[in-house]
Amino acid sequence: MMKRPFIGLNCDYRGPNQGTPAYCYLAAGYFDSIANAGGIPIILPPMIDPENLSTLLDTLDGFVLVGGGDLDPRNDGYMLHSSVRPMEARREEFDRRLAQEISNRRMSLMAIGVGMQLINIVEGGNLFYHLPIDMPNAIPHKDPHDPNHRHSLVVESDSILGRVYGEGEIRVTSRHHMAIDRLADSFKVTARCQDGVIEGIESRDDDWFVVGCQFHPESPAASALDIRIFEEFIEGISARTGQMQLSAA
Repeated sequence: MMKRPFIGLNCDYRGPNQGTPAYCYLAAGYFDSIANAGGIPIILPPMIDPENLSTLLDTLDGFVLVGGGDLDPRNDGYMLHSSVRPMEARREEFDRRLAQEISNRRMSLMAIGVGMQLINIVEGGNLFYHLPIDMPNAIPHKDPHDPNHRHSLVVESDSILGRVYGEGEIRVTSRHHMAIDRLADSFKVTARCQDGVIEGIESRDDDWFVVGCQFHPESPAASALDIRIFEEFIEGISARTGQMQLSAA
């Protein structure tokens, strides 16, 4: 019987404030979805020592880069727009090291929200930092009064997302104002909103298993089909592990 894969997840971080200590946190939808799909979630805090990170990644079969606050444009040579609400510096610094290590290892990856944006940057792409300005004709991708805001998109049939959703238009939970502008050469687009915003990506390289979602399949408002993305991810890792074991036998 094949073992359940160990899946790493990064998490959010909040620094100390007025007597409240620093702490890490993660929406339960991420680790519950991994567990329900057949994986064993392993949550990684934003560690400072890179050797500890490398040691932990050696034990994992795949990783989920989770959503969260905004990436700071200044870290990529751009000006800070007034609409950007950067995540805590400690988390972003760790996430960037983490994403680069995942890229270097070609570790199986599911990237959600800002996680998808970050892996695109690490691989050489860039971002729109505020859709209402950068793409003024785009539909609303975020409703500050509705965390479960949904919009439609179109999926490429020949893709992981295509296997999940089938052909035609779908609706997903969306809460972003940043998005991929120039897609890194490592990836291909597998889903777009009708306004042209990239909502799904996958690796072009057969040796690197990547599925990225700008939307949020872990959300409480997610559908049963959305949850299938996690199942595809775990099944894909298990299949690749089985192939490697057969090759080594």
